[in-house]
Amino acid sequence: MKKSILYLIILLGLAACSSGGSGSEETKKVAVVISTLNNPWFVVLAESAAENARELGYEAKIFDSQNNPATESDNFENLIASGFDAILFNPTDADGSIVNIMKAKAAEVPVFCMDREVNADDAATSQILSDNYSGCVEIGIEFVKALDGRGKYVELLGLVGDNNTWARSGGFHSVVDEFPGLEMVAQQSADFDRNRAMEVMETILQAQPDIDAVFCGNDAMAMGAYQALQGAGKADAVKVFGFDGAADVIEKIGEGKIVATGMQYPKVMARTAAEYAHEYFNGRREFPQRVPVEVELVDAGNVDQYQE
Repeated sequence: MKKSILYLIILLGLAACSSGGSGSEETKKVAVVISTLNNPWFVVLAESAAENARELGYEAKIFDSQNNPATESDNFENLIASGFDAILFNPTDADGSIVNIMKAKAAEVPVFCMDREVNADDAATSQILSDNYSGCVEIGIEFVKALDGRGKYVELLGLVGDNNTWARSGGFHSVVDEFPGLEMVAQQSADFDRNRAMEVMETILQAQPDIDAVFCGNDAMAMGAYQALQGAGKADAVKVFGFDGAADVIEKIGEGKIVATGMQYPKVMARTAAEYAHEYFNGRREFPQRVPVEVELVDAGNVDQYQE
């Protein structure tokens, strides 16, 4: 009889251990869904978000949407089915990504957007965003100064479905359009992609060989445009402006080959998103819908402060 009771106690003890012991819970899982990892800036955003989540005690996995809304949708379906508890999200499309966030919301999985915005106030738990418009107002002012208010220029836009594209373009044009001596001779999307920007710039140069400057909606495109200008022997004659604060562009500003960029802070956005998820797990439910993160102008005058 005593042996039977002892055996029962052992079985109950093993069952308790297998179900988490004395009330302990399984480690929560955080998904980091990024629009594309084919851009060093987004790699920093992704790895920083995952690292911050792990430092807070959670499992973290990065999902690459490859700038493809269909791939993003598959990522959401897979991670929801796999039981992830929160999503740190960099959307592919301001409108198209809303449906994915709503799927997560229906599954009671909070979504914290990073860097890129969606056009809804009732979808994401919070959106942590660079102040793109104000940042590009500063770029516009620098642009006008560098060209002394006159000349022909090209604008390379990012993804047409991304609000950042139009916020940056809008901030830039709010300044530049006030100067009639500045003429935009071409405006074309290069999808925030370096190789695409090089191809687009090469084509534009065939039709517009006498431009004075290029404004690019991100630094990957600025590097692509610079490569095209180098290939055409025009790198010294055409002023290039970017936006992001990527290390290779900071280096080029230091060398006097690119004029300026807007320094974003992906690590700040990533850390804020991870901390918000942590607070959500600990009971917080009210978050600001949009959290702006300041952008700083980087040019030859202050580039030494950013070269690390």
